[in-house]
Amino acid sequence: MTHPLFDLSGRVALVTGVAQGMGRSMAIGFAEAGADLVICDLNEAGAQATAEHIRGLGRRVIATSTDITDIDQVRALFATLDSEFGKIDVLANVTGPSTLARPEDLKLEDLERVVHGLLIARFYACQEGGRRMLAAGKGSIINLGSVGGVTALGRGNIAYSAAMGGVIQMTRELSTEWASRNVRVNAILPAQVVNPGLEARMRDDPTLEAMFLRGIPIGRMGRPDDIKGLAIFLASDASAWVTGAIIPMDGGNLAQNAGGTPGKAEG
Repeated sequence: MTHPLFDLSGRVALVTGVAQGMGRSMAIGFAEAGADLVICDLNEAGAQATAEHIRGLGRRVIATSTDITDIDQVRALFATLDSEFGKIDVLANVTGPSTLARPEDLKLEDLERVVHGLLIARFYACQEGGRRMLAAGKGSIINLGSVGGVTALGRGNIAYSAAMGGVIQMTRELSTEWASRNVRVNAILPAQVVNPGLEARMRDDPTLEAMFLRGIPIGRMGRPDDIKGLAIFLASDASAWVTGAIIPMDGGNLAQNAGGTPGKAEG
């Protein structure tokens, strides 16, 4: 039996970046909890595959091919939401661009692209979703951040980390502005969660996985489905008094001092 506080039946969620990884897991998790969805990804085939899975759960879903860094396409996405469902209860901003470059080599146009895609375009999505939620008197916005938004990653991640720092502060500001009108805004900060891009990087650099694991006391990399429970919690009435929260999902990464030593498993 599922506790009724976590029930999303009758609610509509919009989730970006659903072709794979945490976006796919979040969308499926919301559907498993009873929500109907609008989902999007640049990878149209991947978005449609996720939609088919959701339909198999008996939920209604609209899948689109949307570039979430293009403001006009985001505007069209919300128009689709309005025409198909007429409301939004949950907005999950998951996907966004990145680039790797040493600070002295980073091109300004690449920095602008990442900041635009992760912060400015996401703000616009929050604004569009927030306006609708404010009019309805309720809603939950979930921004996917990163541990890189509160600690330095190095390895050429300066553009990504700086933009994610902005996402975290945007989350706090929006939560403060909208809390009294019953619109909640929270952020999830993952550490290294396995996805095809990260797998490719670890194949290229065989030392990378071991380095990541030294900073994760729980002893394993994250999996996309690790986000399901936390996302459902933040979307549901179970978190009715939770807003402005910046929640690590990191296997203990942020808790561990850089010179700390994880305990070894016994038995």
